[in-house]
Amino acid sequence: MHFEVLVEDQSGSIALECLLEKILGANGTAHTWTIHPYKGLGHIPKNLHRAPDPKERLLLHHLPRVLLGYGHRFDRSELPSAVIVVVDLDQRDCVAFKRELRAVLEACTPRPRTLFRIAIEESEAWLLGDRAAVKRAYPAAKDSVLNRYVQDSICGTWEVLADAVHPGGAAELQARGFLATGIEKCAWAEAIAPYMNVAELSGLSGRGEEAGGDRLRQCDGSNLILGEREGKRLVRAGSRSSRRKRIPWIPAFAGMTKYPQERRECLQE
Repeated sequence: MHFEVLVEDQSGSIALECLLEKILGANGTAHTWTIHPYKGLGHIPKNLHRAPDPKERLLLHHLPRVLLGYGHRFDRSELPSAVIVVVDLDQRDCVAFKRELRAVLEACTPRPRTLFRIAIEESEAWLLGDRAAVKRAYPAAKDSVLNRYVQDSICGTWEVLADAVHPGGAAELQARGFLATGIEKCAWAEAIAPYMNVAELSGLSGRGEEAGGDRLRQCDGSNLILGEREGKRLVRAGSRSSRRKRIPWIPAFAGMTKYPQERRECLQE
């Protein structure tokens, strides 16, 4: 199976390269993938059929045309393929954002197999979801900061990680500007991700990524869970036929009752 992975920044790309290898094995063995980092998230255009400005390397700005292009490419190819779209939630409403993303996909004809994954609040939540990995990468990381962090809380996630591991904390990076912050984020991803245990990530972002990994591992080369729901079931779609097969729907976060229902629903599809 081949995966085209869209991610909003370079630091997310670095972390995903490592995590995908932990989930799927080495790139080029059983599965292959290409990761496409953008220079920010942006917004979904109101006109989904309008050509984007190529100078604006913002993921959502290009998403309608990119998904449509993959739909045509996959439809002509014998190689089973899928798109993975990884984005930060930031300050958005999670359920509404997921609906917007799915609306973009549903406007595509033909529609590529696609899996959306949302990091709550930012991709740094994945890194903070494995406290042991943070401490292995940064033995001097401040426990006082890490202990105050509530997983997947909307609190300025990268700032928390900066305060824990960076000399001078988030304030020092903010004073140096966006470029310096981006470089440090890449360094954190490169240092922490190799130590991460994807089976034990905590929080919605981490467990959502684990659930997404479970879906990827279920690929047998001819089908992939798309995340479409019929009642309480998901749908598999054959790669070169219209045959559809129903399978039981298993909540991605079963038992996580401490989280509000609407937040659990955000990543279940």
